[in-house]
Amino acid sequence: MSRIKGRKAFYLLTALFFILGLITVLVDSLIPRLKDVFTLTYFQAGFIQFAFFGAYFLLSIPSSYFLSKVGYQKGTQFSLFLMGLGCLLFLPAANYRVFSLFALACFTLAGGMTLLQVSINPFITELGSPETAAKRLTLAQAFNSLGTTIAPAIGAMFILRDRVIEQSTIDLMNEAEKLAYYDLEAAAVNAPFMVLAAILVGLGMIFIWFKMPSIIPPRSIGSYAQALKNKRLKMGMLGIFCYVGAEVSLGSYLVNYFISLDAANLIIQSEGLRSFVSSILDENLTSYDEKAIVGVFITFYWGGAMIGRFFGAFIMQYIPPAKVILGFGLMAFSFLTLSINTAGLLAMFAALAVGFCNSIMFPTIFSLALQELGELKPKGSGLLCTAIVGGALIPPTFGALIDWKGFAIAMLLIMACYLYLSYLGFYFQKREARASTLSAD
Repeated sequence: MSRIKGRKAFYLLTALFFILGLITVLVDSLIPRLKDVFTLTYFQAGFIQFAFFGAYFLLSIPSSYFLSKVGYQKGTQFSLFLMGLGCLLFLPAANYRVFSLFALACFTLAGGMTLLQVSINPFITELGSPETAAKRLTLAQAFNSLGTTIAPAIGAMFILRDRVIEQSTIDLMNEAEKLAYYDLEAAAVNAPFMVLAAILVGLGMIFIWFKMPSIIPPRSIGSYAQALKNKRLKMGMLGIFCYVGAEVSLGSYLVNYFISLDAANLIIQSEGLRSFVSSILDENLTSYDEKAIVGVFITFYWGGAMIGRFFGAFIMQYIPPAKVILGFGLMAFSFLTLSINTAGLLAMFAALAVGFCNSIMFPTIFSLALQELGELKPKGSGLLCTAIVGGALIPPTFGALIDWKGFAIAMLLIMACYLYLSYLGFYFQKREARASTLSAD
């Protein structure tokens, strides 16, 4: 593989990371919107994420098998076209206001994303030396975070902008008024997903033309049972489960959490914060739903992850990746402790700071968990992506805890996830120190 061809492949794959981040957080923006539209509990609203991340659990291993048969070139093309189809399914879901169609659209979209993730994560780790794999994947994931940073503003401007009218009020409207309201609601969801569908189909066409370097053998090697004998991989799978579950739970419910803190009114009362929101929305904030006002600040949650990934790629030149996981996990636990023990804007910004701590988790855990697998890496990648099911199971559980006892109790679940991630960093560090000692002997 030539350096130029490898560099072009890295740039193109990095662009796909950006799209993955953008789409994932746009789905988060649907949670508070659909909760109001369909009058859902927090537990029920979490089932959108169950449909979305459930695809990772059901399709990660089949995706790995599919890729071993058709190769990464055709697999990437197919994944992009499938994601485009998923985006298009949001149109009938929004137009007919059918919750099950939203769930189907999310599952189809995530199915394509699963196939893409199983392909591009190990591919990035193989585009250079093993020693720099964690740094390389972290850098690529930084552009995933660029997508997640932009997405909340798009969600606030389109999906969350208009106030949802209660069903009792809709029932009093005449047919013309109902149709006008439903059209307005559908347009809020349709616009961003139609644009994304066009971009995804366009990228799929590019991959028909662009030939990726042949790095990972297309033939399936070994078995999943063999890969699962590796304790390092199993610990990493639980780490991915906890990390994705924690990050998605916070990303999905931060808007509602901030509303419970009365953050929208506090933002409007603050001249600096009001000016920031107005620069993204417009001066007449009274025309916006409070979800849009606080939703703008979710940019800081995902923006922190973007900054953290660039920062993480830099500090991993001097600090072992396992120690970085340990430190960032403890920081996330501390910020959440501060948030649930304070109120108002301090609690809001403490929760947002967790985004910075999330930054290095996925790429670093992913690369460290695969480190001892050799030819079993494609199997390990499929298993690690299966563990993304944490994003399907933890958010509804988090929502059920909110329904039961409120946000403060529910946050304890997320804090437990970050404690495990801290321990995982400690475990990886001990394992590497042991390997280094044996190598020296």
